[in-house]
Amino acid sequence: MPADEAEARAIQDTLRDRVVLDEPGPPPGTGRVTGVDVAYDDERDVVVAAAVVLDAETLDVLDEATAVGRVTFPYVPGLLAFREMPTVLEALESLSADPGLVVCDGYGLAHPRRFGLASHLGVLTGLPVIGVGKNPFTFHYEAPGPGRGDSSPLLDGEEEVGRALRTQGGTKPVFVSVGHRVSLDNACAHTLRLARSFRQPETTRRADALCRQVLREATA
Repeated sequence: MPADEAEARAIQDTLRDRVVLDEPGPPPGTGRVTGVDVAYDDERDVVVAAAVVLDAETLDVLDEATAVGRVTFPYVPGLLAFREMPTVLEALESLSADPGLVVCDGYGLAHPRRFGLASHLGVLTGLPVIGVGKNPFTFHYEAPGPGRGDSSPLLDGEEEVGRALRTQGGTKPVFVSVGHRVSLDNACAHTLRLARSFRQPETTRRADALCRQVLREATA
């Protein structure tokens, strides 16, 4: 863990060069896909991570694991991975099933230093990882069309760092970015397959519910 913000940014700058961007990633609907998410109790400095493995075709749950830890790094926008990573890694390592593709509730290249949680996790584990965020972070976009599957570039100036993707008609888009070893087109295709009934992918919904449940139990 870094000692301060400056060291954390230096670590991000070093690890960023290890992000793999020239692999397409696994085909959507094949193998396994794992959602990871975290929940906090800031008053008690407790963080809970959950990892939920789904069959990519049926979305049936194949395995799940959680980890409870202490918050050891302050809240700093752009450095959230350092608050979450140790507990997320512990949850992933506790799985008995191969996680396959990992979906983070957050960002990968859609990050000021192009190294959000999804990229950080991918580099540390070697797994293909994508980020699916609920908001555009610091970036801008034109609203995509109204239909499911419509998308528009998520931009930092003229650079496309991700996509705004409409997963359900009549809902706000989600924001998809590459983490590691997956193309942006493939990341969007996975997200659509995983968001069959709701705005958020089922991976995120399952992991979110599990980590919140365990946090309530841990802090009761």
